[in-house]
Amino acid sequence: MPDGVTETELRAQILRIAAQRGSEKTLCPSEAARRIGGQEWRELMPAARRIAFALAGEGLVHVTQHGEPVDPDARGPIRIRWIDGQAAGRSATTDDGASGEAPSSG
Repeated sequence: MPDGVTETELRAQILRIAAQRGSEKTLCPSEAARRIGGQEWRELMPAARRIAFALAGEGLVHVTQHGEPVDPDARGPIRIRWIDGQAAGRSATTDDGASGEAPSSG
């Protein structure tokens, strides 16, 4: 991992982007990696994928390929989709205190 970047920060960034987009849109793990990793974002990709599947296991997001759920051993590009209402009934508060809850619509 690039110096100064932690998996906790990467997890928080994935949750932040997913929550902002809501369940209607997806994100690629590389988007979070690019935001915090700068030019060294590629080094973050294995961790970003691992974190995405961990978040799916917690019931916070879905991980898909071509719109279909996939297992952690999936090869190729994946997408992350926020789960409205937190299927597991939990808030997605990150270690840095950032809420992973979807923004309210007013």
